[in-house]
Amino acid sequence: MTSSKKLNGRAIAVLATDGFEYSELTEPKRLLEEAGADVQVVAPGDAREIKGWKGGDWAGSVPVDMKLGDVDASDFDALILPGGVINPDKLRTQPAAVALVQAFAKAGKTVAAICHGPWTLINAGQVDGRKVTSWPSLRQDLENAGAKWEDREVVRDGNLITSRKPDDIPAFANAVIEALAAAA
Repeated sequence: MTSSKKLNGRAIAVLATDGFEYSELTEPKRLLEEAGADVQVVAPGDAREIKGWKGGDWAGSVPVDMKLGDVDASDFDALILPGGVINPDKLRTQPAAVALVQAFAKAGKTVAAICHGPWTLINAGQVDGRKVTSWPSLRQDLENAGAKWEDREVVRDGNLITSRKPDDIPAFANAVIEALAAAA
């Protein structure tokens, strides 16, 4: 990856709730912080921590830095949407989560989703006519929403970055780092 501090002064929000794929939140967060970014975990409700999912069972928890209702897209440079089946399925039905994704997209800021994370992008109306990737089971959903699905570890279409699975996390994080470094 990168050990330089390409992202000093950059702020990134990670939107998640209980049931996020543990590695898809914790590893990108770690890699982005190593690159110098300030990464804040954002969750709906009043939870002080959210529980991850790994290998078909509950995994560790991560602290919540900000409540979803307190987040303003103008305070951040990028939004990360980790996967897991439970997490994006909950988020995509929450108007405040959908509105946050839309606010980042409308501002032209980087929006990055991995695995099942693109489900929330569908509900936010952000995939029509866009090139994306995801966990394979979302392909039909994304294509039905107008996306052009590709089976690649990372697909970047303008400000939108998508990735398939935990094995792709290094490439996913690097794509976010490069996008934000280029926008500096």
